[in-house]
Order: sequence, then C-alpha cells, then structure tokens
Amino acid sequence: MSDLGANGQRVESRDVVRTIEGGVAWIVLNRPDAGNAMTAAMRDQISSWLDEASADLAVRVVVITAAGDKAFCTGADLRGGRAEARPRPAGAPDNAVGDGARTIRLGWQRLVSSVLDCEKPVIAGVNGTAAGGGMHLALACDLVVAAEEARFIEVFVRRGIAPDAGGAWLLTRLVGIQKAKELFFFGDNVPAAEAYRIGLVNRIVPRSELRTVLEELAGRLAEGPTKAIGVAKWLTNRALDVDRATALADEALAQELVTHTEDSREGIDSFVERRPAEFKGW
Repeated sequence: MSDLGANGQRVESRDVVRTIEGGVAWIVLNRPDAGNAMTAAMRDQISSWLDEASADLAVRVVVITAAGDKAFCTGADLRGGRAEARPRPAGAPDNAVGDGARTIRLGWQRLVSSVLDCEKPVIAGVNGTAAGGGMHLALACDLVVAAEEARFIEVFVRRGIAPDAGGAWLLTRLVGIQKAKELFFFGDNVPAAEAYRIGLVNRIVPRSELRTVLEELAGRLAEGPTKAIGVAKWLTNRALDVDRATALADEALAQELVTHTEDSREGIDSFVERRPAEFKGW
C-alpha cells in the first residue's frame, strides 16, 4: 500500500483504491474478477476511510464505485474464508451466544453506518450488479447514480438467510413496506430502469458516461457549503425516526450551528454583493 500525501493522495491496495483530489475522495472496489465481492479487510478499510473523511477538511465529498463492467459489489466474499478465531478456554463452544450478532454489528452494519454517519455527502456510482450487502452499501449513500446495465438484487432469500447490512431499515424507507417485502421475499433482479422508477436511484446514465456524471455531481458538491450539506444530511436521515418536536429542535440547533460557519457568512456576503459564492468547506 502506498500513501502519497494529502491532496492528490492515492492510497492503494490490490482490492480497494482511494484517491483524494479536488476535494473528492474516490473509493474504488477493485476485484472485478470476483464481482467486487467485499472481503473483511476491504469492508473495514472503507469504513475507516469514511470515518476519516468526516474530519478531513481536504475531503468535501466521497464517491464509492467499482472497477469493471459487470459488478458494483456482489456482497460479502463467501469464498474468502473466515477470520482466525481467538483462543478460547478449554471446553468453550466454537460459537458462543453473542458471537454472530457481534460479527454482523462490527462488520457490514459498521460499513453501512459509516456511510450514513459520514459528515460529507457520499455518492454511489453503480456500474453493474449490486447484490445483497453491495445493494445496501449503494442504498446507504446519499445519491445513487446507476449505469443503464446495473441491476439490484436482494439476494438473501436465494441463500436462505435474512437481510443484513441495514437492508430492512434502508429499503423500507426508500420504497415502502409492501414493495420492500416483495423485493426481500422473491429476490428478483431489479433492472436500473425499475430501480429508478421505485426510487432506489437518482439517475440512470449510459455506462460510458458514468464517470463523467459522477465527476460533475461530486465537483458541484465539493464546491458547496460542506458543513451546511452535512447538517442537511443529518437532519434528513433522522427525519423518519423522530417525532415532530424532536425534528424541530434538531433543526433549530442545526441552523444555529451552521450560521456560525465561514461558508454561511460567505453565502450572505455574496448575496448582498451580488457575486457567486466561494465556499471553503468550513
């Protein structure tokens, strides 16, 4: 792995690559021959990068996409083996109560939460199949841009397991209870056009234009008032989980905090002076 510094930084491994340039952190899943299936190391690395992005003033937007033409992410790498077990006392079971739930909580749930909790906007560039946890990774992002050939699959039922990676929480909020049940129960392929129709994605583009559109959207967000956008993300993510009084209290607090940012002052000054705003991100 190499690290070439702050802006223009490229951090690279065989399976996942991060490049930071022009305020945009590009995270690229890089296992096209394996359907960009996520290893535990990849999952944990991406979670850490998203956590870092919140505090990094050089990062104003994150894009998550993948190499190749066939897959965005087909979920967990089921062929990659399990992590080495910790030593256990004599007579202890191989799987104690709590082990499974902890694995889920610290694995894919952490990854999805790191997207939702990132203080910067996160865009998914879905170049191909997004299945299982890979679908939920995309849905956790603030904006989803999909290639025309992309498809989304709630693949869990095909494996005889329940949805994880925050899927029930995410999907139900996007498409409603009845449609979410249909997608979970049958596990059918959802083509990009249908995904757009039911509200899973924001835009569909020809695959050849995906990178260009991602650069355009990320560039606009990178020039925006980063703190204000981050607070808007926080308020929106909370909106369906709290009552009206809490939502309004959150809004009042958020407005007070944001009005003390330099970008807020710049927004007002540029309006008064009738010139384009030049936001710095703080």
